[in-house]
Amino acid sequence: MDAKVLSSGIRYSNLPQSYVRPESERPRLSEVSECEDVPIIDLGSSDRSQIVQQVGDACKFYGFFQVINHGVALEAVKRMEEVAYEFFKLPVEEKMKLYSDDPSKTMRLSTSFNVKKETVHNWRDYLRLHCYPLDKYVQEWPSNPSSFKETVSNYCKEVRALGMRIQGLISESLGLQKEYINNVLGEQGQHMAVNYYPPCPQPELTYGLPGHTDPNALTILLQDLHVSGLQVFKDGKWLAVKPHPNAFVINIGDQLQALSNGIYKSVWHRAIVNTEKPRLSVASFLCPCDSALISPAKPLTEDENGAVYRGFTYAEYYKTFWSRDLVKEHCLELFKNK
Repeated sequence: MDAKVLSSGIRYSNLPQSYVRPESERPRLSEVSECEDVPIIDLGSSDRSQIVQQVGDACKFYGFFQVINHGVALEAVKRMEEVAYEFFKLPVEEKMKLYSDDPSKTMRLSTSFNVKKETVHNWRDYLRLHCYPLDKYVQEWPSNPSSFKETVSNYCKEVRALGMRIQGLISESLGLQKEYINNVLGEQGQHMAVNYYPPCPQPELTYGLPGHTDPNALTILLQDLHVSGLQVFKDGKWLAVKPHPNAFVINIGDQLQALSNGIYKSVWHRAIVNTEKPRLSVASFLCPCDSALISPAKPLTEDENGAVYRGFTYAEYYKTFWSRDLVKEHCLELFKNK
């Protein structure tokens, strides 16, 4: 395998060996059915108490939901998708100027997950960006395509506002003050992964991304409307989440599971690939500031179980998460009160 990135224009007739999962870890695509009852929440509804109720139910029973009438301009979404495709269609020499396999870099193009550490690679390329505060990071973003910085900046601002609004609804759904979660998380960081999954010769042998939970607070995912690939783990099986027009998928991350004292679930999810078409997704992550002290909200610890998790800083959690690769055990298990 000569190319450092998969979006190199090479079409593979067989899956290179370094991408083939052991038999026991394959996606078993024939056993996956569609998730028929994905919660779709209309944020444009005038009945706020109903929205809060729906958000609470979705966080508790699913760990994810889709939102429509979310206030992010559809034009901003469309332009984000277009500029992302433009970027991945650039000549490979141009893209490779941004390539790095150093995870500590705040802007980089890379492939798979953690090329240096993993034994089997994932079938994806991604552009990773830090997005907040914008004026600190925008200058290091790609300047090709020429509209990239402006388009992505605009999208980031709108998505951030949506994320803050949703965290307010999640707070209220737990019976807490609307600003509780946003206050605990402090000056939240924001990252983005623009994911590109090229057509894959043998999708049943590999992943775009294997099953994992997100270490941050909240993930706002823009799915490719025409090519589905997101699957979530619910009731002991993997289910496919069909993209809904003009919707975002909202994922609860590990930090909100801890803050909710385990009432809300950080959902296991994965990305699969297909033989026919490339797929694009844009994941935006809201992250607590490093010094944010994460512990279950006091009012949620007053039953006989007490606090399920001990207090920890986000910096401590993040370090632990990345030092252990994407493994089967949930990282939060390491932070449970004994």
